[in-house]
Amino acid sequence: MPVNVITKENFQSQVAESEKPVLLDFWASWCGPCRMLSPVVDEIAQERGDIMVGKVNVDEQPELARSFGIMSIPTLVAIRDGKVVNQSVGVRPKADILALVNA
Repeated sequence: MPVNVITKENFQSQVAESEKPVLLDFWASWCGPCRMLSPVVDEIAQERGDIMVGKVNVDEQPELARSFGIMSIPTLVAIRDGKVVNQSVGVRPKADILALVNA
């Protein structure tokens, strides 16, 4: 599945109401670690159809980033049934990212 671009306009339908576990990547184009993490997140989206993967550009969606209390990027947030179940800051190996979602 492709990575979904998450905005405040589509957050409710794409994330809050998702029947699948959700992995959100909070990032920015100027962030080096974000660019390192992005291919791993993209790979997870392609391989795992059972997970909804979304990316939130913090520069374009500051209200959404603020609502999650994002202070540093990249930040990965795992959501299940509309609730945050796990969170991680910084670049992580693929196995650690999948563990966030599967926890």
